[in-house]
Amino acid sequence: MRFAQIVFRIAGIYGLIVLVPGLFFESRFNHDYPPAVTHAEFYYGFFTVAIAWQILFLILSTNPAKYRPMMIPSMLEKFGYPVAILILHFQNRIDPRMFALGSIDWIFLLLFAMAFAKTRPNSA
Repeated sequence: MRFAQIVFRIAGIYGLIVLVPGLFFESRFNHDYPPAVTHAEFYYGFFTVAIAWQILFLILSTNPAKYRPMMIPSMLEKFGYPVAILILHFQNRIDPRMFALGSIDWIFLLLFAMAFAKTRPNSA
């Protein structure tokens, strides 16, 4: 269970460090990754939903056995984005830096699966 606590705590903290600044740097994003964002609702929607997941990871880290069922959608969250990034990369539709950053989620997916396997559910 300690393994799961560490994995989800690291994932949550890492995610907040990476994502929260994005809420304040849309203009920088527009400069670094042209063309400029044309639908700000998608830009901010992505960041706020992703930040919400990081909060879930931190909550999950407090009691992995109790929140074990939430590890399943957590693994799905770590699967969807890197798959999209992989497809977009092979279509040459994203900057290579985005591919590298998105690939980190594969590592977290593997760690989340290991945490799920190592965490026994609470007995009723």
